[in-house]
Amino acid sequence: MNQNTIQVDALESEAIYIFREVQAQFEKPVLLFSGGKDSITLVRLAQKAFYPAKIPFPLLHIDTGHNFPETIEFRDRLAKELGVELIVRNVQDNIDSGRVKEESGRYASRNILQTETLLDAIEEFDFDACIGGARRDEEKARAKERIFSVRDDFGQWDEKNQRPEVFDMLNGRIDLGQNVRVFPISNWTELDVWSYIKQEEIDIPSIYFAHKRKTFVRDGMIWSAADEVVYRDEEEKVVERMVRFRTVGDMSCTAAVLSEAKDITKVVEEIRNSSISERGARIDDKRSEAAMEKRKQQGYF
Repeated sequence: MNQNTIQVDALESEAIYIFREVQAQFEKPVLLFSGGKDSITLVRLAQKAFYPAKIPFPLLHIDTGHNFPETIEFRDRLAKELGVELIVRNVQDNIDSGRVKEESGRYASRNILQTETLLDAIEEFDFDACIGGARRDEEKARAKERIFSVRDDFGQWDEKNQRPEVFDMLNGRIDLGQNVRVFPISNWTELDVWSYIKQEEIDIPSIYFAHKRKTFVRDGMIWSAADEVVYRDEEEKVVERMVRFRTVGDMSCTAAVLSEAKDITKVVEEIRNSSISERGARIDDKRSEAAMEKRKQQGYF
């Protein structure tokens, strides 16, 4: 058994402990599921935590309407295969009702609009714990957050008022109206996630592997030209490239990377040798130094 396997096994044990604590301490937990690699990893961990029973809480996807088709297909298929309830709430509904206003222009994104829809869903179903796949290595705002992260009755996060978590003791006590965001893989790295996917032979969307795709380059980043939701200037030339996606958000704000990694072994090797964070391909994180932190303060997970 190599060192990496030992590390991933230890992280798995920690995550399973967190899942069981959530089920023991909260009345209505939900797993936030996007069809991306981190939330897929959460599903496998939840399966292991409660085996041989089924996952005892539903999956919730806040659908922006700008997701990659591959992830939506995967989301629906996985939920059906596992026999788990899948709740989908659509950002488009809030746009149509006028509750939120959609951005326009070359850097337009629906990412920030997810917050309102998520908070609506939490209130609709009275969820008191929302389990997400955020990791501390992704972004500096996420590095500040606890595993049990308390949000007030407006869904807001106060980074200066967090509970200590010493000796793996997780405090799920909350006041009326509050809820907790839970991050079982908070201590994992991108490489840990990929190593676990390889070790467990977990199925993931094809978009994570190298494939030929019609793309164009803007600001040094490679964008998919396959869908009209991705803004493209007339002078931005479309070229077919061999690419894959390290992170999967909306098509409008997630760039691809050049890659020849067509299988999981090659992906792990590529990540091991990379010097750039996966969030480097997310244009919504580049709007300001505190972009993620501001979204989290407003209720983003």
